[in-house]
Amino acid sequence: MAETLRKTVTIAKQRFELRSDRVERALRQTLPEPITSHYVVIGRRCYPPKQAISLVTGLDRADFTTHQARRILTGLGFPAGRRPGQAESKAAGSSRRTRSRGVRSRPSAETLEPFVGLWVATKDAEVLVAAPEPRTVLSWLAEHRQRADSMFRVPSDELQASGAAPW
Repeated sequence: MAETLRKTVTIAKQRFELRSDRVERALRQTLPEPITSHYVVIGRRCYPPKQAISLVTGLDRADFTTHQARRILTGLGFPAGRRPGQAESKAAGSSRRTRSRGVRSRPSAETLEPFVGLWVATKDAEVLVAAPEPRTVLSWLAEHRQRADSMFRVPSDELQASGAAPW
């Protein structure tokens, strides 16, 4: 994010002066929780909006709504999105597996590009979590009761991808 955006907001009757660069800094060392519906992209990672606002304000998540958190974060310039509904993704997943004889889809190179050099856990075409150490990825999966289809380190170049270069 090139330009630092500022916004004064009131949440739970408390005023906060938020800055986009400080939000990014606060979340840099925090792994995102699983995305259930809405998300915001901060530092090339997708975070639940309530997790982000709770971390930067110190407020309890019960003190504000997802939509309020999302509106604040998009006002600071962070892109937001919504995950497809569970019914949609289950239907799409089952038809995709039927067509491909039980083979699950995998994340594209474009999806993996932000995670070069990191360990990732994936499920279908989605990256669940990324971290510098495999132990951190495993801990996150256990803590959030998530199950991945695969876990691997995203290579930084073609030599690593081919196995010809050391990690």
